[in-house]
Amino acid sequence: MPKIIPENELDAIIKAVSSFPEGASIAQVNSKIAGAELAHRTLQRRLAHLVAQSRLLKEGKGPGTRYFLPGILAKINVTEKSEIVEDHAEVYIPISPEGESIKTSIRKPIHERKPVSYNSDLLQKYIPNETFYLSYEIRSHLYKLGHSLGDGSPAGTYARQVLDRILIDLSWNSSRLEGNTYSLLETERLLSAGQSVEGKNAEEAQMILNHKAAIELLVDQAEEIGFNSYTILNLHALLSQNLLQNPQACGRIRTIAVGIDGSVYHPLEVPQTIEECFQVILNKASMINDPFEQAFFTMVHLPYLQPFEDVNKRVSRLAANIPLIRENLSPLSFIDVPKQSYIDGLLGVYELNRTELLRDVFIWAYERSCAHYSAVRQSLGAPDPFRMKYRELIASTILIVVTRKMDKEASIALVKQQATSEVEHSDQDRFIEVAETELMSLHEGNIARYRLRPSEYQEWKSIWV
Repeated sequence: MPKIIPENELDAIIKAVSSFPEGASIAQVNSKIAGAELAHRTLQRRLAHLVAQSRLLKEGKGPGTRYFLPGILAKINVTEKSEIVEDHAEVYIPISPEGESIKTSIRKPIHERKPVSYNSDLLQKYIPNETFYLSYEIRSHLYKLGHSLGDGSPAGTYARQVLDRILIDLSWNSSRLEGNTYSLLETERLLSAGQSVEGKNAEEAQMILNHKAAIELLVDQAEEIGFNSYTILNLHALLSQNLLQNPQACGRIRTIAVGIDGSVYHPLEVPQTIEECFQVILNKASMINDPFEQAFFTMVHLPYLQPFEDVNKRVSRLAANIPLIRENLSPLSFIDVPKQSYIDGLLGVYELNRTELLRDVFIWAYERSCAHYSAVRQSLGAPDPFRMKYRELIASTILIVVTRKMDKEASIALVKQQATSEVEHSDQDRFIEVAETELMSLHEGNIARYRLRPSEYQEWKSIWV
């Protein structure tokens, strides 16, 4: 039986790494560990364990090895075409060796991947509370991050406290993963003032508004919702409203065949079998005791079955929040999750019946969400390298918005202009998100960091609202 590593020992190592934003060597980590130093080989094993869990990143080899706190990685792929070499920056999350193996397999040209159909064994062999996609160690780690209130609080208490942020964050990020082009600030305007963006497809605004309605259902009925037909079918009905070619398909199990773009996976086609598997998923999900295993099980099996004509992934992302909202844990808003990382994780399930890459995405996404919603452990509180890189441009952009008394529409235009003219192409979308988040978070207690006077802030605030 493998030796259990004390969690406080791992926390001490992560805290030590957080002291070195530019990366820490093994010796530097050891020098900062509170209490006593560890033997060199022991510390090496602990660091390797944390890297495998995606709680730390590792770069370099031998004496040049450095360890970092989790963050977005930009992996540069150089593609040669004739005599031209182009750099394509792909934003991706840190992943485990198992995740890397899956990524390599599903990135092969589609003609090199073997066509597969729905494998019912993946569902049938899963035994609630005996089978686990997430190890005990991972589940404990996530619980420590997401635990927000003492026992005894009514279901949904924490979600109601941060409802305004959940509505914006989850609506925007879940829609973004579907290719929606609304920015974070445009989403806030749509949800708070009902102002859609001129020139954008009306379906994009509908998608975001549908998310708002579905999230409100989860929060308002936190004590009644669960993994049952009522909850999941109504989630689908709300998320798919005015978006399906057949309006009668909203909130109903599909009766037609569907395909998965860019995949060799072919979902079930027989309506009766789809209905039966759907009920098995709900029954097994409702029996799972651990909220994180329950959430991840949902993210695996609902998209894999494809029980609806469309909007399956959206349903699974919101359904994953059911146990988190119900148990007053930090919600999962998919903040910063790169779309391709998420899609690759799903393709690993669809085509290989492997969950490790999607697991990596789930863990990383939840860590980011926890960091966003609450004062979490110092292991997640290190300076964001991206914000450090563009701190002056972000500050000057906010200064311009406030001193020129710009309203939300003008601010959106300025942020986009700054991103286009001053920011590297691969960083532009992220810059827009960060700058808009900072604007939305501006208050009297933090205006000094942008060299603003209280009078300037008050005059601008009256216009902004």
